[in-house]
Amino acid sequence: MTLLHLSFYSAFTLSSLGLAFHRTHLVSALLCLESMMLSMFLALSMWPTQMQATSSTMLAILMLTFSACEAATGLALLVASTRTHGSDHLHNFNLLQC
Repeated sequence: MTLLHLSFYSAFTLSSLGLAFHRTHLVSALLCLESMMLSMFLALSMWPTQMQATSSTMLAILMLTFSACEAATGLALLVASTRTHGSDHLHNFNLLQC
């Protein structure tokens, strides 16, 4: 395993651990999701250069497009939940109530 692979794996692991253990605010959960997407984007964009292949370069662009859509949806949910509940604490949200 090269140092580049280790850095991608550790960034993704730290982001997923941050998402699992520090879920007090919706903003922190969204930042952990974005850092997971960023580490996957960087891994997918560096993969064709390490394998000397040019056929799979569109996969990174597709991943970047999906992460931008996820960020826009997350920010819209953040604004909507802050307006309705008054804060972005995750323990205030109850999925059984409208």
